[in-house]
Amino acid sequence: MLRPVGALVFGVIADRHGRRIPLMVNLFLFTIIELASGFSHNLSTFIGLRAVYGILMGGEWGLGSSLAMEALPVESRGIFSGILQEGYAVGNLVAAMMYYAIVPNLGWRALYWISIIPAAITIVLAYFLDETDAWRQARQAQRASSKPYYIIVLDMLKQHWLRCIYAIVLMAAMNFLSHGSQDLYPTFLKKQHGFSPKQATVGTIVGNLGAIVGGMFFGYISEYLGRRRTIAICAICGACFIPLWILPSKFGQLLAGAFFIQVFVQGAWGVIP
Repeated sequence: MLRPVGALVFGVIADRHGRRIPLMVNLFLFTIIELASGFSHNLSTFIGLRAVYGILMGGEWGLGSSLAMEALPVESRGIFSGILQEGYAVGNLVAAMMYYAIVPNLGWRALYWISIIPAAITIVLAYFLDETDAWRQARQAQRASSKPYYIIVLDMLKQHWLRCIYAIVLMAAMNFLSHGSQDLYPTFLKKQHGFSPKQATVGTIVGNLGAIVGGMFFGYISEYLGRRRTIAICAICGACFIPLWILPSKFGQLLAGAFFIQVFVQGAWGVIP
């Protein structure tokens, strides 16, 4: 719910001060919140920390995707967009395996403590990056303009307000598509079908393998089909696999449904960055 706040705040900061430093600050704060989440002793504290996490998560995605995509050649952005987005699926895949390996032995708190490792590695990597030429050119144009930054933003909103609304609606739908098909699926397998936590973890892993395949494949295909057409095809094809994803009673059939629906869900997302 608070991700839009982070996206707005860190987006404004990134326009003024670059992508790299705000990204490092964001990730540093992220490691603190993740570490503190593991020490939560009541629900109110945990929810408060996760709210701050939501703000940081909203900022991190915009900063990271901007830094990556601005540095890539235009003619290769389709495939690289898919590769970048499927870092999300790889992280989800690793988290599922860590859950299976760690939580039964060390408890849920250890999972949050360990999660600071990839964030810390990313901070180090970001330290050695340069700002993109695209940002430098945009910043020079801002400095050359006699208008204050907020006036430039207001002018953009006046001229492109319909496109802004379109982008918000599109991203809301895309998040329904991804989080609606991923977040509670392990719980669905356990509660509705009676499968074990181990089987639910396997379901998450298989789904993320499908996501990795779909994101990279359709990211590449979007160079030929176009971005909007690729998203539409993936959304329609993904809807066709909903019955296989939820209705079968056999575990293998549900795994097939999880794999293919995530091929198309993350196939659509592979175009987004």
